[in-house]
Amino acid sequence: MIEIQNLCKSFDTASDTFHALLDVNLKIKKGECIVIKGESGSGKSTLLSIIAAIMKPSSGKVLIDGENIVSFSDIHASEYRKTRVGFITQSFHLFDSLSVEDNLLASLVIRDITQTQLKENIDAALTQAHIEHKRFQKADTLSGGEKQRCVIARAIVNNPDILICDEPTANLDLQNSMLFIETIKALKERGKTIIISTHDQIFNELKFIDKTYVMKDGTLG
Repeated sequence: MIEIQNLCKSFDTASDTFHALLDVNLKIKKGECIVIKGESGSGKSTLLSIIAAIMKPSSGKVLIDGENIVSFSDIHASEYRKTRVGFITQSFHLFDSLSVEDNLLASLVIRDITQTQLKENIDAALTQAHIEHKRFQKADTLSGGEKQRCVIARAIVNNPDILICDEPTANLDLQNSMLFIETIKALKERGKTIIISTHDQIFNELKFIDKTYVMKDGTLG
């Protein structure tokens, strides 16, 4: 379970303090798929970055199975990101000179797993993300939709418990967006906990989504 308690995040600017999150509270059960809707600048990405232990809040708690990740050291937070969380961003952050397979491999080399397990993880992720046919193609030759599918494969290659998706269809056409939805549905059926932030109407009324929230001006409703 993910439980967020009284979460706040502020950023100091030259002239003022910007409050990105204001007393956010949220509970997500294991295996749930939730959607957080809201316009750009509403605080969605900040919230997701804190759940992924990429950013620390100004105050509040993020409990993952009862453990407060806000208090993690940098090393502990890195281990959490490496083993428990997959993050799909709208910015690709791929190694352009590497193949699709090698971009996934770069996420796995820090894991203490066998060569057989490496191959099994990569094969499964490429298949689930519908990008296996581009396995040996360099990232800088991929289309926008193919790059996003590579990002999806990279996010799930470690078989994470939690999948965080920040505007995952922003760079996809309708066909690739539907492929993404099929992937998410299959991952939910395997018991993954999935958090999606978006303002894409394609996520309206999907039956496998358990709850939808709206974020506005740093508050969640």
